[in-house]
Amino acid sequence: MECPMSARKAAGFNTQSFASENFSKLKSVMHEKHISQGEKIYWEGEDCQYLYFLKQGAVKLTKSSDEGKDLVLYYFQPGDLFGDLKDDIHLTNSYTAEAISDCTLGVIQQHDLESLLWQNGGLAIDFMKWLGYMQRFLQTKLRDLLFFGKNGALASTLIRMSNTYGVADGDTIRFTTKLTNSELGDLIGSTRETVNRMLNQLKREEIIGYEGGVITIKDLDGLKTICHCEGCPKSICRL
Repeated sequence: MECPMSARKAAGFNTQSFASENFSKLKSVMHEKHISQGEKIYWEGEDCQYLYFLKQGAVKLTKSSDEGKDLVLYYFQPGDLFGDLKDDIHLTNSYTAEAISDCTLGVIQQHDLESLLWQNGGLAIDFMKWLGYMQRFLQTKLRDLLFFGKNGALASTLIRMSNTYGVADGDTIRFTTKLTNSELGDLIGSTRETVNRMLNQLKREEIIGYEGGVITIKDLDGLKTICHCEGCPKSICRL
C-alpha cells in the first residue's frame, strides 16, 4: 500500500528555485540509492557530507531531545532536496532522516557539489535561493512552536496539512489522508493525549470536524486566528 505522504501535491516540492538546466547539472553527479521503509538514511550526530534528492517515496526529518523525544520538522516528498553539509565548525548531521516508505534517492557528495558550484555561477545562485527557502521554512515552523503555544502550533499544522493534501469542498477542506494524534503530537512537540484534547475543543467550536475518522476543516479563518497566521505562501506553509 502506498504511503500517503508520498502522494502529496507535486507543486509543493522544495527545488522549484532551480532552473531546469541548472538542476540537470545536479542530477549529473547523483548516484542512485534505494532505501527500505523504516530505514534511517542518516543519523543525527553522524558525519555529514551528502545531499539527497528524493525521487520516489517519503521521508521524515526529526530532531531528538535529551529526553529522547523526537520532534518531526519536515516531511519530504518526491522532488525535494535535503541533507546537511559540513564546514570547519559543523561536521555532523543536525537531524535524523528516516524513510517512511520505500524510497529512491539521488545522492550528491559534497565535493562534487562544491566543484559544480565553483564552475557554474547560475547554479550557485539557485543553490543560495534553495538554502534561503529552507531557512524560511524552518523559521516559520519554529515561530509557530515557540510563540503561540501548543494550540497555535496545532492550528498551524492543520493549515499546513490543508495546503499539503487538503481538497476544498465548498467551505470545507477535506484531507485526502490521515495522521494519527501521535503523529500530530510529534509535529508540535506534544503528547497524543494533549493533541486529543485540543482537537476535541476545536471540534466543539466547530472549527474542525471528522468524516470517516479523517479531520475536516470547517473554519480555516478560525485556525488562522489561533496561530496568528501571517499569510505565508503555500510553498512555505506545508508539512
